[in-house]
Amino acid sequence: MAEFVGPRLYSCCNCRNHVALHDDVISKAFQGRNGRAFLFSHAMNITVGPKENRQLMTGLHTVADVSCCDCREVLGWKYERAYEETQKYKEGKFILEKSKIVKENW
Repeated sequence: MAEFVGPRLYSCCNCRNHVALHDDVISKAFQGRNGRAFLFSHAMNITVGPKENRQLMTGLHTVADVSCCDCREVLGWKYERAYEETQKYKEGKFILEKSKIVKENW
């Protein structure tokens, strides 16, 4: 019988702190500051920074950078508010950059 390994996770690339579950991936087709990024419904073990307005590829959004709570590595951002109706689905969700996270238990 196969040994139970646990859920597939994503961890901080710097300190391996668990930051998200694979089951919470909504889309892998996003763009971050440094390349590809994933949209997650939830993130854990992170610190949410101050809110700021940013002009992104899909319009104006209010976002807050998210960092690993252990090593403070900036991993992406949280969408706090979307101003365009077609972008409202992003509110409360998290962008984590592919270059800043690593797979665990795969």
